[in-house]
Amino acid sequence: MIVTHAHFRSIPARRGSGYCNSGGRTWFARHGFDWTNFVKHGIEETKLAATGDGMALNLVAWAHQCEGTKRTNG
Repeated sequence: MIVTHAHFRSIPARRGSGYCNSGGRTWFARHGFDWTNFVKHGIEETKLAATGDGMALNLVAWAHQCEGTKRTNG
Protein backbone atom coordinates (compact mmCIF):
# COMPACT_ATOMS: atom_id res chain seq x y z
CA MET A 1 0.00 0.00 0.00
CA ILE A 2 1.12 3.54 -0.69
CA VAL A 3 1.14 5.84 2.34
CA THR A 4 0.41 9.40 1.23
CA HIS A 5 1.08 12.89 2.47
CA ALA A 6 -2.67 13.15 3.13
CA HIS A 7 -2.33 10.24 5.59
CA PHE A 8 0.70 11.97 7.13
CA ARG A 9 -1.18 15.24 7.65
CA SER A 10 -4.39 13.65 8.96
CA ILE A 11 -3.11 11.14 11.52
CA PRO A 12 -4.41 11.90 15.01
CA ALA A 13 -1.52 13.43 16.95
CA ARG A 14 -0.93 14.82 20.43
CA ARG A 15 -1.52 18.38 19.30
CA GLY A 16 -4.52 17.90 17.09
CA SER A 17 -4.32 16.32 13.71
CA GLY A 18 -1.39 15.40 11.53
CA TYR A 19 2.36 15.09 11.76
CA CYS A 20 4.22 18.33 11.04
CA ASN A 21 5.97 18.83 7.72
CA SER A 22 9.20 20.20 9.22
CA GLY A 23 9.60 17.14 11.44
CA GLY A 24 8.68 14.93 8.49
CA ARG A 25 11.41 16.45 6.33
CA THR A 26 13.97 15.82 9.05
CA TRP A 27 12.77 12.26 9.65
CA PHE A 28 12.75 11.42 5.93
CA ALA A 29 16.29 12.76 5.49
CA ARG A 30 17.52 10.79 8.51
CA HIS A 31 16.18 7.59 6.95
CA GLY A 32 17.40 8.35 3.41
CA PHE A 33 13.93 8.95 1.95
CA ASP A 34 13.03 11.69 -0.52
CA TRP A 35 10.55 14.08 1.11
CA THR A 36 9.52 15.82 -2.13
CA ASN A 37 8.83 12.49 -3.83
CA PHE A 38 6.78 11.40 -0.82
CA VAL A 39 4.65 14.55 -0.93
CA LYS A 40 4.00 14.07 -4.65
CA HIS A 41 3.65 10.28 -4.86
CA GLY A 42 3.57 8.74 -1.39
CA ILE A 43 5.81 5.94 -0.14
CA GLU A 44 5.42 2.18 -0.01
CA GLU A 45 4.38 1.05 3.46
CA THR A 46 7.13 -1.58 3.60
CA LYS A 47 9.79 1.16 3.44
CA LEU A 48 8.27 2.94 6.41
CA ALA A 49 7.73 -0.29 8.35
CA ALA A 50 11.33 -1.40 7.72
CA THR A 51 12.58 1.53 9.80
CA GLY A 52 10.99 0.01 12.91
CA ASP A 53 10.17 3.55 14.04
CA GLY A 54 7.04 3.80 16.18
CA MET A 55 5.72 6.90 14.44
CA ALA A 56 6.24 5.30 11.03
CA LEU A 57 4.44 2.15 12.14
CA ASN A 58 1.57 4.26 13.50
CA LEU A 59 1.38 6.08 10.17
CA VAL A 60 1.19 2.80 8.27
CA ALA A 61 -1.58 1.60 10.58
CA TRP A 62 -3.42 4.92 10.15
CA ALA A 63 -3.18 4.70 6.36
CA HIS A 64 -4.71 1.22 6.46
CA GLN A 65 -7.45 2.42 8.78
CA CYS A 66 -8.23 5.29 6.41
CA GLU A 67 -8.33 3.01 3.40
CA GLY A 68 -10.14 0.17 5.16
CA THR A 69 -7.40 -2.35 4.39
CA LYS A 70 -5.39 -4.79 6.44
CA ARG A 71 -1.68 -4.30 7.04
CA THR A 72 0.73 -6.59 5.30
CA ASN A 73 3.77 -7.98 7.06
CA GLY A 74 6.79 -5.97 6.09
